Amino acid sequence: MAVYTQVPAEDIDAFLTRYDAGRLVSAKGIAEGVENSNYLLETTGHDGNGHRYILTLYEKRVDEADLPFFMDLLDHLGARGCLVPRFIADREGKRLQQLAGRPACLIEFLTGISVTEPTVGQARAAGAALGAMHRAAEGFTGERRNALDLPGWHDLAARCGEDFDRIAPGLGARVAEELAFLDAHWPAGLPRSVIHADLFPDNVLMLGDEVTGLIDFYFSCTDIRAYDLAVTHSAWCFSQDGATWFGERAKALGAGYEATHGLSAAERTAFPILCRGAALRFLLTRAYDWINTPADALVIRKDPLAYLRRLDFYAGARPADLLGA
Repeated sequence: MAVYTQVPAEDIDAFLTRYDAGRLVSAKGIAEGVENSNYLLETTGHDGNGHRYILTLYEKRVDEADLPFFMDLLDHLGARGCLVPRFIADREGKRLQQLAGRPACLIEFLTGISVTEPTVGQARAAGAALGAMHRAAEGFTGERRNALDLPGWHDLAARCGEDFDRIAPGLGARVAEELAFLDAHWPAGLPRSVIHADLFPDNVLMLGDEVTGLIDFYFSCTDIRAYDLAVTHSAWCFSQDGATWFGERAKALGAGYEATHGLSAAERTAFPILCRGAALRFLLTRAYDWINTPADALVIRKDPLAYLRRLDFYAGARPADLLGA
């Protein structure tokens, strides 16, 4: 279970007294997610009818100084009809707390499940939800730099160094080759906005083919808007090992996004390069974690080569291949 900070039930119950949430009935650690410690709380509710919340304790990968950006973003999106989990203020209007020596927040609970192998219909719904999120984000004035942009990829690659070839022979040379390509071809002048930057299937809640929530905005930042679709494309349109490409899912994802937001001609032309960047980003973060995560850690390491396979696919792809005509 990826819960780094264990919190006694009596401490959670005391924490809840700051809110109009009722008393604690149960607290269950949530295994999904690797960035923070999350608990699903059942409470009596302020009216005695019962309620659910998410309690999140922020671990070392989330900078406490970034939390106001995330809070303001979700408030902005929620006020414009996006199904996102907003941060709940206590009776004094305070959203950020301390619990067990960690920054902590109480967050709205959204119904739905995360799918493992999306259907074509679910891919279409995810594309539509991402486009709707980009529409809703218009007018948001908050800014947060993407630390995992092209300069950040160079930094990660340097930190992996010769250890790349412990993962696979020749991987270091392949990464260097791709970085040189992206340095020369990364698109300039495309529209920028706040993006989710991590919209994998486990960050989309669904009931059937209906999206009921977008969650886990802790990589959200300001960057090329179409890059957000590229990240989502890389996550939804391949088998988990990256070996199988699902073209119908990809067309559906693109059609869903087109229905609620759409791409300009320049964004569509640049899309294969943006996808190459997305694939390299996750190859690098997975490689870094693979090299630096102890074997006995709570977190299960994810295979970097699953994203090398995606990268190799994108290197030979055209816009029409990826999004449909």
